[in-house]
Amino acid sequence: MIVLEALFKLTYGMYIASSKKNNRFNGCIVNSVFQLTPDPLMVGMSLNKKSLTNDYITDSNVFGVSILSQNAPMSFIGKFGFRSGRDTNKFEQVNSQIGRTGVPIILDNTICFIEAKVTQTIDLVTHTLFIAKIVASQPIDRHGEPMTYAYYRDVKQGKTPEIAATYVAVKSKSQLGKKYD
Repeated sequence: MIVLEALFKLTYGMYIASSKKNNRFNGCIVNSVFQLTPDPLMVGMSLNKKSLTNDYITDSNVFGVSILSQNAPMSFIGKFGFRSGRDTNKFEQVNSQIGRTGVPIILDNTICFIEAKVTQTIDLVTHTLFIAKIVASQPIDRHGEPMTYAYYRDVKQGKTPEIAATYVAVKSKSQLGKKYD
């Protein structure tokens, strides 16, 4: 038996993944970034294949991860999480810098960043798992608290887009706890 509500107990962070393609930048909200190994320093990141940022990372083999602060306003999260870079320049009026790999690093509402070079990709049907070696990282706000997905969902009352790895269709209370095969 699988009770989907149990997945809400897994711990996730809230991040902006960013990358480049030719002379363009894009970024999106992700919550599946995790350290894989300490030596070499490697991370994994899951990203929906429909995401423009997925295309940019696949093309450039580099990405940045800006770790969001708990204080990040919902309007800022929405800019990167509920809009497509196909229709809007997400970096307009956003404080950022170009990192060592050439990807944009978001400085607004973040506590630190990581830059990484992709070493391997794994096809997860709807998502791509990028495995990457960290090439740079730096704190931005040493006193800020990282935003967790639980904080975003429970305190900020944030929603999850359907293409997110953690999206679960809302079920009625009578359906929670039913078997799902």
